[in-house]
Amino acid sequence: MHKIALSSFAALAFSSLALADAQIDLGDTQRATRLFAYPNNCHVICYRDWTLEQTVEHYLTQSVRRDGYANANVQVSRDNNHLYANISDVPSDYAEPLRKLLDSGELAYEGATRLNKDGKWSYDWYLFLPLGMALQNRRSIELLHFPPDYSLTQAQDYLRSNTTDRWAQLLTFNGVDASQTPAYQTIIDIAPIAAPASAGDALTGTYGYFKDYQLRMVREMTVQSAANPLPMVAFGAPVRSWIQQQYGPQVGVLGLVSISPQDGAKVPVLGANHPSAIWYAANKDSHGGNQDAADAAGLKMMGQDLTAACWQAGMGRNPQAEPKMTLDACSNKWQVTQKKQTCELFFRTVRNYTPEQAAAKCNTGEMTRSLRDLSKPVDVLPQEL
Repeated sequence: MHKIALSSFAALAFSSLALADAQIDLGDTQRATRLFAYPNNCHVICYRDWTLEQTVEHYLTQSVRRDGYANANVQVSRDNNHLYANISDVPSDYAEPLRKLLDSGELAYEGATRLNKDGKWSYDWYLFLPLGMALQNRRSIELLHFPPDYSLTQAQDYLRSNTTDRWAQLLTFNGVDASQTPAYQTIIDIAPIAAPASAGDALTGTYGYFKDYQLRMVREMTVQSAANPLPMVAFGAPVRSWIQQQYGPQVGVLGLVSISPQDGAKVPVLGANHPSAIWYAANKDSHGGNQDAADAAGLKMMGQDLTAACWQAGMGRNPQAEPKMTLDACSNKWQVTQKKQTCELFFRTVRNYTPEQAAAKCNTGEMTRSLRDLSKPVDVLPQEL
């Protein structure tokens, strides 16, 4: 699980804000049930036997903590079949981004309903909005394909998955404190469907049903301020293709483009590998059983992933930074000047070597040769996510 404690700097910044209570009408129980994916994990025996009110409180508490409001308290009550949330010790306008998220969620529900009417909904899918993430104090946006089902049914935490955990780790390698990674990982999935990890191909035909939801989410999440829109990373081939289809520019891995979700706002978008793609790239079965080739491919992808996370961290810390200069500096760091560290991080995090074993491996002749080619592109994988 991600740590959500405040850094001393963030605590100092938030202490100067005028905090109050925020109230929001969540709608009737039917609306809250569909938007909060309730019951999250109940069939006959419930994994967590929570009420609807407890479920809503759970996700809203995740949000306020990830926004940095350590003393905030969430209470959800029911009155005449309506649910109301009262959130203490937050800015008075804190309910506004929550309202926008839920209104956008209605578009996702409409799309999922049409999908089901057309006979394209699977029995093991769940409508799952990006609940529990920072609503106000975001630093960057991550555009992904779909959330894995266990994030909903087991963890009840949108930021608890192998994908998000790995990327959070890469952000820490680029200077982001572990307690702050959720602020960088506000996720938009182009398919708001919690599904088994193997469902990627099946979800390909769903995107058109969620177009209104997708475009509204990108606009509202990235353009909090037209003068300083948030940077966005587009992960994986389906997502990068979606960017081209909706906004025009083609974006490859470590390709940098600009999109305009709203007139007058230019959002910098960096293309990246899917965070889990490295497990395929570095699998010797993807290279005819050749372990050295698997290591070399994994090492190249590690360099790309560290570079993308470096750009995200740099732009998130300073949204006014020049995107291309930031990318060039990150590419030079992880693919040129600190190649040996890239190698060691690959063997530590992907091959599970000890630091000593990784250092020794990266000093071998085979790895020295692979490091020379670190900045060359990775071959396109048929399994790319």
